[in-house]
Amino acid sequence: MKISELTAGEEQLMNVLWKLEYGYMREIIEFYPDPKPHPNTISTFLKILVEKEFLQTTREGRIFKYTVAIPFEDYKKYKLGIFLEYYFDNSPKNLVKTLLAENLIHPADFKEFFEVKTTIHSNLKKEKRDSDLSDFIEEITAPKKKKVGKEKKKKNKLSKQKKKKKL
Repeated sequence: MKISELTAGEEQLMNVLWKLEYGYMREIIEFYPDPKPHPNTISTFLKILVEKEFLQTTREGRIFKYTVAIPFEDYKKYKLGIFLEYYFDNSPKNLVKTLLAENLIHPADFKEFFEVKTTIHSNLKKEKRDSDLSDFIEEITAPKKKKVGKEKKKKNKLSKQKKKKKL
């Protein structure tokens, strides 16, 4: 199935038919959005869409039943490919960058598409890891050492010297 580009009018008519899946001329005109074109215009578009193989026809008496031959999802993928090629150098990454830069999508929106699992593996041996951990715990739980100021150091030094002389 070869998909080709549709004009704006053809695409508008296909949107009606994609919703209906199939239809007769009368139904198509009824569901066509306002302002409705002349029935001859719709008939011409239907003929072109059959030639482009977007629609198939089945004759039922004197009228034709038009059935969608190319699903909307296939056409959407085709249009997305063209969009990426012309505007983003065929790079979905560039498209996402633009969507993020324009605040049209938020990084948190990606959570529903991607599941991130992380596992941390240590290269240290278990014994070393345990001893490092216990050393760290001892260090942070040990009582604080008293800071000795310069004056106290001098007094302590003098008192030590006096004790030595007495002995």
